Amino acid sequence: MEIDMKFIKQLFVVLTLLCVNQAFAEPELGKDYKVLNSAQSVPAGNKIEVLEFFFYGCSHCFKMHPTLTAWEKKIPKDVELIYVPTIFNASWEPMARTYYTLELLGQGMRLHDDLFNAWNVNNIDLSDKAKIVDFVGQRGVDRKKFSDTYNSFTMQSKISRSKQLAKIYGIRGTPSLTVDGKYLISGLGPDESIQVLNAMIDKARKERLVKR
Repeated sequence: MEIDMKFIKQLFVVLTLLCVNQAFAEPELGKDYKVLNSAQSVPAGNKIEVLEFFFYGCSHCFKMHPTLTAWEKKIPKDVELIYVPTIFNASWEPMARTYYTLELLGQGMRLHDDLFNAWNVNNIDLSDKAKIVDFVGQRGVDRKKFSDTYNSFTMQSKISRSKQLAKIYGIRGTPSLTVDGKYLISGLGPDESIQVLNAMIDKARKERLVKR
């Protein structure tokens, strides 16, 4: 049986184009994103707000991290990315406190990669304050300042706010992304998430222009 190589090549091109079109198709409501039942207010006149709900020990968050980091380096000027360390149970709270403590000490993202790697690559136990203090201290963070901030009153308000945000946005898993207090993206792979994220940002931007 003779094989028509020209036909095979044409078929390959068609299939490739179909895959490309599918990859860049308009995000589908209910499948790629959800509209929140109750839109949350964001500061009027400010940038389009993107929240990432994450946990350092979440393998899916770890996979999302490099893709989101690369996206953040090219983030549009009218968009702001805010990280929300999520607390689904008591065992997640130490990492939320760690993130916020470093943020309050002005070292917000310096150990972001290290903390992800500790959990997902190096299997380092960061389940309690003492172990966390030792971990960050080895990486140049003042142990006393970290410890004092970790247990501060300001910290408690941040922890309460994190729990509140997860509740009002209906977060059921990590990582989850929200856009401008209206749209929720969850359950997609890293590349798909960023594609839908960009589409939702464009949508939010157009909606803001209409309101002006």
